[in-house]
Amino acid sequence: MTAQPDPRDRRPRRTARKRVVDTRRQEELLRQAETIILTEGFTAVTMDELAQRLGCSKATLYSLASTKEQLVLAVTRAFFRDATAEIEQAVQAEPDPRQRIRVYLTGVGTAMRRHSNAFYDDMVGYEPTAQIYRTNSAAAAHRVHQMIEEGVQTGVFRALNGHFAAQVVAVTIDAVQSGILLESTGLTAGDAFSELGDLLLDGLSSGQGAFESPSTAGRSPRDQVSAPR
Repeated sequence: MTAQPDPRDRRPRRTARKRVVDTRRQEELLRQAETIILTEGFTAVTMDELAQRLGCSKATLYSLASTKEQLVLAVTRAFFRDATAEIEQAVQAEPDPRQRIRVYLTGVGTAMRRHSNAFYDDMVGYEPTAQIYRTNSAAAAHRVHQMIEEGVQTGVFRALNGHFAAQVVAVTIDAVQSGILLESTGLTAGDAFSELGDLLLDGLSSGQGAFESPSTAGRSPRDQVSAPR
């Protein structure tokens, strides 16, 4: 027969408390591991080194992920998940449909500053993390396309091929991430996305301050270029 607990026994239940503490410790270690990996990449970092630098045992580190590969995947997913949440929060706080694209691109630039070129190289060179990157790049292009369509519907953007514009953004993000665009222009990531925002908004604007000259009126949309403002 099972003994019933004494209702007068008010001692704290330590088992539940211990689980809470362990969970918080795991979250803290994961964030610390994320900082190291985003700063230095993950190819050359071993689990032994991570455990030493985090001040924990390997057993504790393996409680976060069963293998180094799983830890890298967890860090990569957490990076994109947190960045997306922060960017979307800023976008939703912006009431101007025109400026939401600028806010979004600025947020992408800010997020990119959190990781190094070493992490980017490792990420795109390892297929499982490269897939995560491709998925999030596609999601970014889709989000920009969505904001363009919203602007067209509200009349602040002119009708154009929003899918093409979104793909231009995706290609630019990749060129900035890889460093190719920054090396060729001398811009920082933040400056590059600011310029991209200006370029997009100028091209998308629904004729505010723009005009069409008679010489371009008879051309097809493919041949026309916007007149300087």
